[in-house]
Amino acid sequence: MIIILKSGVTDAQIKHVIERVESLGLRAHLSCGTHRTIIGVIGDKSQLQPARFQAIPGVADVISVLPSYKLASLDAHPEPSIVNVKGVKIGGGNLAMIAGPCAVESAERMDAIAKSVRASGANILRGGAFKPRTSPYAYQGMGEEGLKILRETGDKHGLPVVTEVMDPRRVEMVERYADMIQIGARNMQNFVLLTEVGSTKKPVLLKRGMSATIVDLLMSAEYILSQGNPDVVLCERGVKGFDPATRNLFDVAAVPACKVLSHLPIIVDPSHATGRPDLIGPCALAGVAAGADGVHIEVHNCPEEAMSDGPQALLPEQYQQLAGQIRALAALLGKTISPAAGCKS
Repeated sequence: MIIILKSGVTDAQIKHVIERVESLGLRAHLSCGTHRTIIGVIGDKSQLQPARFQAIPGVADVISVLPSYKLASLDAHPEPSIVNVKGVKIGGGNLAMIAGPCAVESAERMDAIAKSVRASGANILRGGAFKPRTSPYAYQGMGEEGLKILRETGDKHGLPVVTEVMDPRRVEMVERYADMIQIGARNMQNFVLLTEVGSTKKPVLLKRGMSATIVDLLMSAEYILSQGNPDVVLCERGVKGFDPATRNLFDVAAVPACKVLSHLPIIVDPSHATGRPDLIGPCALAGVAAGADGVHIEVHNCPEEAMSDGPQALLPEQYQQLAGQIRALAALLGKTISPAAGCKS
């Protein structure tokens, strides 16, 4: 950390700052320039709180040399992390193919969709049992009954399952049924929920918030990592934009940007990013080409009857075609798609 002092700072103020640094067991290196005086802080700065130094008279600014997201950064883990979801690898050249309906609606429909996406090459099944909806009158999900259906369907078709948790009080329940726990965009900065999920042993799919910066996303991942759970997968799913042509603004540049800053795998969700079936394919391929470690796509066999987000779902035959294109691109880029090989909880 570097502490920049104000022009005209007094010797007494400089001494006070140095004493504060040394009281924390750190070393201070004073450098007096023509226009500025700076103090370099050397040592283990894990307990250091820059905001406290900014409150000291004579301090102009405090600059962290290392990022605040220490565990999520490349400095902490120079090699790409690989997250294992019941045998399906994500990251480090391994591509996840996550597919399924927005919400679990019935055992029969879940079975039909799972059968089709598995045949097309999906290796993780998705489906929401608890749905965060803008309107309190919209479909809220089947709750634990939906979790049971998702688990039974995943076991039947040999697919690991991922589903969202919204409430810290439901983490234990969701953990019993899911192979991977999803934190949705609306809860990306629900720090109590992040801390609770970080205490589990299940991999976590963390979606970027609708107005979140990339650093915001990495700081949320840090909450999970700090609790001892190393298996976090980031997800770019679009941020708020000004153009109504798409549901959200698909920030494909977030993929390589995260790769520069973090070792964590990152996947893309073009379904939520665009809200348009005709744009899902091109954006999914763009994400993979940009370096994404997987694609997360909504598939429904009768979108007009879907209880949630039907207009943005692909039909099974559309997903089959896109999955083939993704596999071809993955092969060109030297990426591997782990086959789902059966899973029992």
